Amino acid sequence: MIRQKITPFLWFEKEAGEVARFYTSVFKDSKIKDTTTLNNTPSGTVDIVTIELLGQEFTIMAAGPLFKFTPAVSFLVACNAKGEIDALWDKLSEGGTALMELSEYPFSEKYGWVQDKYGLSWQVMFIGDRKIKQKITPMLMFVGKQWAKAEEAINFYASVFNNTKVGDILRYGKNEEPDNEGTIKHAAFTLESQEFAAMDSAYKHDFTFNEAISFEVRCETQNEIDYYWKKLSADPKAEQCGWLKDKYGVSWQIVPIILGEMLKDKDPEKSGRVMKSLLQMKKLDIEELKREYKGEK
Repeated sequence: MIRQKITPFLWFEKEAGEVARFYTSVFKDSKIKDTTTLNNTPSGTVDIVTIELLGQEFTIMAAGPLFKFTPAVSFLVACNAKGEIDALWDKLSEGGTALMELSEYPFSEKYGWVQDKYGLSWQVMFIGDRKIKQKITPMLMFVGKQWAKAEEAINFYASVFNNTKVGDILRYGKNEEPDNEGTIKHAAFTLESQEFAAMDSAYKHDFTFNEAISFEVRCETQNEIDYYWKKLSADPKAEQCGWLKDKYGVSWQIVPIILGEMLKDKDPEKSGRVMKSLLQMKKLDIEELKREYKGEK
């Protein structure tokens, strides 16, 4: 069984190893788990690094300046101690930009939102003595054309994935313009037993979701791949190499678990054939990739 079905996948411009070392130094109980080097990609030689931060996996890829991070997706870090927030803020804000200064707010005694030196957005929040099940929660912010669609999106995702739950929903009230009364101020939900959050924001923003942050869905069978592809893909132009965009503009990767094993093979001819085949696909075909791996074509 897959322990973490959905993994945040972060696209950096360069130096995946440097980025991985930075984040594993920021968060306690974190480590670099694996590094895979891909050759002959459209971006040349590319490193993919899997890291574990506070018990959760993230995948880092350095593949050139094609995409830039935006606050449309951020990562909320829940803390029981104010000292922990101070330490995280000091490290994450160095060379970065504060979006909401570290301070006291109506919803938290201590909270801050920052873009770190690589452009990735983090929210750190003191939650008192409440029990923390998952330390880091991906937060989706629906703005621009996607504004006021957070609740619709949550219900959609809950219909697609297993082990789901729509949790507490906090709505905007009267006199909270420009947001409409009843839209989502903050909502918690789980997909595959993993925690996510979402919000609407009617303020004018010059950003939205893009491929810099995608969510990798690890599949065991072709039937799984076919299912998620059919349910999630809404933009044929965005379909490439297992990547897709859903109807809200959020990017997903639908990948077989076995792909990682084939790409890490020490025989460069095997991994090279798989990589070449993958680059020609939209939805990934497990049997086709296996044939390439074995050299049966």
